[in-house]
Amino acid sequence: MTDPSDNRTCAISGKTVAASDCIPCASLRPSLLAFIRKKHPELSDDECISRDILPELKAAFVEEALSEEIGEITDLERNVIESIREHEVISEHPDDTEELSTRSFGDRLADRIASFGGSWKFIIIFATFIFGWILLNVVILTTKQPDPYPFILLNLLLSCLAAFQAPVIMMSQNRGEARDRKRAEQDYQINLKAELEIRHLHEKLDHLLHHHGERLLEIQTIQTELLRQLVDRGKEKEGASSPPGEDAGR
Repeated sequence: MTDPSDNRTCAISGKTVAASDCIPCASLRPSLLAFIRKKHPELSDDECISRDILPELKAAFVEEALSEEIGEITDLERNVIESIREHEVISEHPDDTEELSTRSFGDRLADRIASFGGSWKFIIIFATFIFGWILLNVVILTTKQPDPYPFILLNLLLSCLAAFQAPVIMMSQNRGEARDRKRAEQDYQINLKAELEIRHLHEKLDHLLHHHGERLLEIQTIQTELLRQLVDRGKEKEGASSPPGEDAGR
């Protein structure tokens, strides 16, 4: 059974919780404690706050800090704040399997055309076709040439190919840009959350070092006082143990 004397009352919610589930206000970092005291001015350093509501307070503190620094908060920043509140992980494995499996026939065709059109295989095949076309109309066929110089039919074929190939490749590139944009947004969220957590750790470390320094100074003062008392007692014992005649001769 839990000892009732180990229970504490949360200064925010008023609920009774175990002492292990509470955090003293004095141990909170100063900026977070100042933010909490804006909403609860009666909060003192001797009171404690439940661990259950502390993530909600931290998320509200982060939201206010971001609003002051970057202005209007977008959905990306709100996702970061929500991850801090829920202790969730933002990063995801860069797996495109699900996206590739949901592609339509047009998307798959555009990706294949873009992949083939941007390869050396396409360049070699098309260069061979152009060279053969010119060779056929200039060297092999001397009469009844289907496309004599300056190869107007060949220019028409190349223009039609470029007219159809360009938008298909752009479709594939747009899908790639959408994936890159999604990954860039995820990287921004991860970097923002990491920056906030690192800032929190630095401030918490500074607070702990300052608190630790004060405790060391207090302990040193107590030790100095104890040493002074021991020296005074030693002098008193030495004076009491000296013979009266010896004191008179002196």
